[in-house]
Amino acid sequence: MFSQGQLLFAVFFIIAFGTLIIFSYKKDSKNHKLYYKGSVKIFITFVLTIGILFLIKFLTQNP
Repeated sequence: MFSQGQLLFAVFFIIAFGTLIIFSYKKDSKNHKLYYKGSVKIFITFVLTIGILFLIKFLTQNP
């Protein structure tokens, strides 16, 4: 299915990409705390709104 070289490349790519993502997140974590303070409230509001819409749809459908 895949050659040994392709599998080796995939493993190295996943390791390098994961390392880069972790390094970038740690580097930007100070900025996230500063600039994205209220994002949890917005996320919860969004999830509740979607939930309410599904509840309205479920309750108003004809059986």
